[in-house]
Amino acid sequence: MQSLLAAEYLNIYDEQLRTDAETPSAVKVQRLGALRLINFTGGQGFITYPHIAHTSDTNLAALVGEALAYYLEQPEISDVEWKSRGHDHAPGLHEQLLAHGFVADASESIMVGRAADLSTETPLPAGVTLRQIFSEDDVRAMTAMQDQTFGEAVSTRHAEEILRRLATADGMQLWVAEDSTGTILSAGRLEPVPDTDFAGIWGGATVAAYRGQGIYRALTAARARAALELGKTLIHSDSTEYSRPILERYGLLKVSTTTPYRWSRTQH
Repeated sequence: MQSLLAAEYLNIYDEQLRTDAETPSAVKVQRLGALRLINFTGGQGFITYPHIAHTSDTNLAALVGEALAYYLEQPEISDVEWKSRGHDHAPGLHEQLLAHGFVADASESIMVGRAADLSTETPLPAGVTLRQIFSEDDVRAMTAMQDQTFGEAVSTRHAEEILRRLATADGMQLWVAEDSTGTILSAGRLEPVPDTDFAGIWGGATVAAYRGQGIYRALTAARARAALELGKTLIHSDSTEYSRPILERYGLLKVSTTTPYRWSRTQH
């Protein structure tokens, strides 16, 4: 039963999300065959495309060089991500991406499920509260916590990217859990996708000392309720192997995998 439901979710994911709806904050879109070459603010390039079935004659591997050349001609683009999916028919793509200087990140699970299944009220530890944030100070505190939780140096770039997104008013919501002193303990984004049934949950991070206390579960439920209020009935997320089992317990199903390949101008 779950396998049939996962297949149904995957079809809806391919139909609704692998379109321009995938990149609502794009500042420029160029098409190259099946590819969509996206420019974001902050010097970010992004490459994506519709589902490529086994019956398709599209050769993704043959497009890698031309796609990269497009960005090489734009000195303002410093980094490019090629977003692949495990259920696409793409022979030779991995090899061509590596040959052109892309580096593969760890694969993640594409998770999909009903927002209603995630929206259950969850008790919080004493003194912990949830809220949606809007101010620059809160955003900087949130991104600093996320950077530190993921074992990275605190990055002003991360904060600036989120602040730019907020300024576009594209519907993104930022949610945090904090203690009685206002210290952020957990955080995550909700990204409703226009003209689809979906909202995405992203950026989930919880301070190590506060894991296992239901805080992230409550934060996920709050975002699911917010999604339902916006008329979004499905939730999607790309999950690491740490967060996948957590989301599975909440009712999401793994429908495929995704592997980001990254190219950086500073490394070439």
